[in-house]
Amino acid sequence: MSGEPGGSSRNDESGEGSGNGGEEPDGGLGRRRRWVVAVVVAAVVLGTVGVGASMVIKSPAQAAAEAGAPQQDVLTAAVEHRVLVSSVITRGQVRAGQTVNVSPQVSGGDEGATGAVITKLAVKAQDVLRSGRLLMEVSGRPVFVLRGKLPVYRDLRPGSEGDDVGQLQKALQDLGHPTAPDAGGSFGTGTKTALNSFYASIGYDPLPAQDGDGEGVRSAAGAVRSAERALEDAKESGSAAKSDGAPGDPHKAVERAEEDLNDARAAYAEAQAKSGPMLPAGEAVFLESFPARVNAVQGIVGAKVSGTVMTLSSGRLVVQAYVPEYQKGLLRAGQRVGIYSETTGVSAGAKVTRVADTQTVPAQSTAGSGAEGGDGGGGPAAARSGYLVQITPGKALDAQLNGQDVRLTIEAASTGGKALVVPITAITAGADGRTVVTVVAGSGDQKRVEIRPGTSGDGFVAVESVVRGALAAGDRVVTGIRK
Repeated sequence: MSGEPGGSSRNDESGEGSGNGGEEPDGGLGRRRRWVVAVVVAAVVLGTVGVGASMVIKSPAQAAAEAGAPQQDVLTAAVEHRVLVSSVITRGQVRAGQTVNVSPQVSGGDEGATGAVITKLAVKAQDVLRSGRLLMEVSGRPVFVLRGKLPVYRDLRPGSEGDDVGQLQKALQDLGHPTAPDAGGSFGTGTKTALNSFYASIGYDPLPAQDGDGEGVRSAAGAVRSAERALEDAKESGSAAKSDGAPGDPHKAVERAEEDLNDARAAYAEAQAKSGPMLPAGEAVFLESFPARVNAVQGIVGAKVSGTVMTLSSGRLVVQAYVPEYQKGLLRAGQRVGIYSETTGVSAGAKVTRVADTQTVPAQSTAGSGAEGGDGGGGPAAARSGYLVQITPGKALDAQLNGQDVRLTIEAASTGGKALVVPITAITAGADGRTVVTVVAGSGDQKRVEIRPGTSGDGFVAVESVVRGALAAGDRVVTGIRK
């Protein structure tokens, strides 16, 4: 038909592909390209496999070479200048110079039948004490602390004499209660006045030295008055007899009356001397120094007194350690010590003041197999057996450390100043008996240098070369071989 477009007849002639499976005119070219890509990919894969195989598959010679021992490497370390300290590390317990267990006993009264009862506690644990401080009240009577070294072993009454009386007088004087005119060690009127004054200062009345509320003194005073009157009567009777010329000797009656009066006056003086305040043994606790501390309070108000009611300590805090024989030989008086409490974080410097010559086992570590002594593994009991080492801090320790177990680092030896040191692994002893180190030069050459070892610590040893200048700081010494 003349109306159809001319392009349709060209498509029919040259475009059979549209009616022959729908293939594009360039279909042959596309197939050839895909074959080329496939061939390239296969080549790459095969190449990669070949390289991998070459890395895995080794020749017998190569496998034998790699199975042999690796080349040795020499380990070295530098010779240094440093201060070297050798330390002994152990445990110790902080203790006071004096520890006293207070177990008060009440003198007099009816408490003996019912038992003494704690009626007041005036202090608590960790309190700091001064001389004259009230500690507690037992059955209404005070218990206080005073300065002194002698323990109380008897009641002190007017007329008593001895060193314990002198100790009481000194304690009262220190608190501002003078004991004059009494001589030292003699409980007289001055000491009575001072004791009365002290008791008043803590709010109590002292117990009387004599029973009967002064009845003995009143009776003796009555006897003096009677003797005085008898003497007056004898004198009057003698005068009358002389006037009347009566027989007999009027002077004899007067002399006898005077003797009776003198005896009555002596008895009265003795009664007065023995009267007044007393210091019961159960009301005073003497400590050597102040300030003191309350370590613990075991008693409670309302409970009967049974054993220790509280524990006090006084004196400078020190540390006691017990070391075994192999460490004892390293320690001596004057060595520096570092004290450290893991509980509180407190640290302090100290010095060794004494090392015992004989081995001791404290009583508490032989008390059986209880919680404190039966662990067998370096516990408190084990640490307290051995040679006693006394350690005194340079400054007063914090009171909270009292009774604590602390770590001690004792400087057993030191080079003093900087010394030439090498690692302990660098030192060897030859068959010829010489002690040497092996120095490695920059070229790798090695030479043996004879040395004299000294202080060791922290893995190092202070050394001195036998040949002067043969060893210097910065030299490298062999410490081992790495294979």
